Amino acid sequence: MYKQFGLWIQGAWRPARDGCSQPVLDPADETVLGEIPCASPQDLDDALAAAAESTRPWRATPAWERSTILRRIAIELKTRADGAAEFMSRETGKPIAEARGEMNAAIEQFDWYADEARRIFGHTLDGRDPNVRLNVRYDPVGPVAAFTAWNFPALLPARKIAAALAAGCTIILKPSEETPSSAYFIAAAAHAAGLPAGVLNIVTGNPAGIARHLIGSPIIRKVSLTGSARVGKELMQMSAEGMKKITMELGGHAPVLVFADADPIAAGDACARAKFRNAGQVCISPSRFYVHDSIYEAFAAAMVNTAQALRIGRGLDAGVEFGPMVNARGRDRAAALVEDALARGARLLAGGKIPAGFDRGFFYEPTILGSVPDQARIMHEEPFGPVAPLASFRDFDEVIARANSVPFGLAGYVFSRSLETAIRASEALEVGMVGVNDMLLAAAEIPFGGIKESGTGREGGRLGIFDYLEPKYVKLRLA
Repeated sequence: MYKQFGLWIQGAWRPARDGCSQPVLDPADETVLGEIPCASPQDLDDALAAAAESTRPWRATPAWERSTILRRIAIELKTRADGAAEFMSRETGKPIAEARGEMNAAIEQFDWYADEARRIFGHTLDGRDPNVRLNVRYDPVGPVAAFTAWNFPALLPARKIAAALAAGCTIILKPSEETPSSAYFIAAAAHAAGLPAGVLNIVTGNPAGIARHLIGSPIIRKVSLTGSARVGKELMQMSAEGMKKITMELGGHAPVLVFADADPIAAGDACARAKFRNAGQVCISPSRFYVHDSIYEAFAAAMVNTAQALRIGRGLDAGVEFGPMVNARGRDRAAALVEDALARGARLLAGGKIPAGFDRGFFYEPTILGSVPDQARIMHEEPFGPVAPLASFRDFDEVIARANSVPFGLAGYVFSRSLETAIRASEALEVGMVGVNDMLLAAAEIPFGGIKESGTGREGGRLGIFDYLEPKYVKLRLA
């Protein structure tokens, strides 16, 4: 499945220097989809050299020319979108409709940053002396090492690559070894669009070894990660040795506050569809549901009805709405969290097991737990799977305190017909993003990111490019 690809270094596909490779599994049946190369230290040095050699000419490329290339990448990627979506569905198990939607979102990142490349504005200040001019400009930070997770294998790389290229940075991307093909398609599109060789390089293989090698190099000046809080802390420590600029989009544990004046049926349906998208493997997935006592039963029934109606199967099969999880460890973790919650007194409202007829693959039913106590692991550990824990509340201050009690702060959601309640709740939640009566937060034009242990920096939108730039102040005295 990957014969036309490999390591992408200095504008060419190639195998690992030592011939090392590793398999990629189909999560629907556990068969081998193909083999991808494991980059050796020599391969990583080649990628670093390519990024370093390309830095000066790429940062000197006029913004309008960078913009044109980014727009061409979007166009080239669009011509490859159907094939890329099929590869993605095979690797991740996500329904093909979701894979196509993700490809469109990735294309939009390049389209958005084609405009942002031309809008890197500095500013001028009046000096205290009439013969002085004070100017601030923004320069590219330098070569970037970027690391992305497996759950959105096209969108996550696109966010980093598009912003880096727009800013004038070269970049080495390490995509997940479980879902590498989307990054390969992006590289192919970039090459066809005329991106100079060496500006974008892609390496695959051992995550820890690659991270240590790239971040340890003085060539790399910026590190960007989408991954877990644990990995984020490790990469931050590595980056500190070289004082490298960082962007970290890490885990979340998004609270959902459903107030008494909300429509419990509409909210329950919306929450179920958002929760079980991509089998719950979404960093901003709603993952703790606090529902007012007065509408709890109606909300729970609506959520259960929607969950039980989802068609389970292989992502490429027609009509499938819910596929397997990406790997066995995620499925086993979901099962362990359910077992813990039930042992602590929670009620099983839906799912809770491997679906009948799916003996192979990493399937786990859309699961809903009711009356989950705050002491259950799932209420303070990120589930990252298709398990929705429900709890009730009565008081505004009480539910805000419970929602903010975890170390994560990526996203949160509020359902209410009251403008006052919506504003008070959205301002009180300790998160980087809030959806009010809406659960589709991600878009090319918005700043995506969190606070607390959910990371630092923002990706996307007007703010995203600044994480790839450094301000430079120039004081000029007229002769």
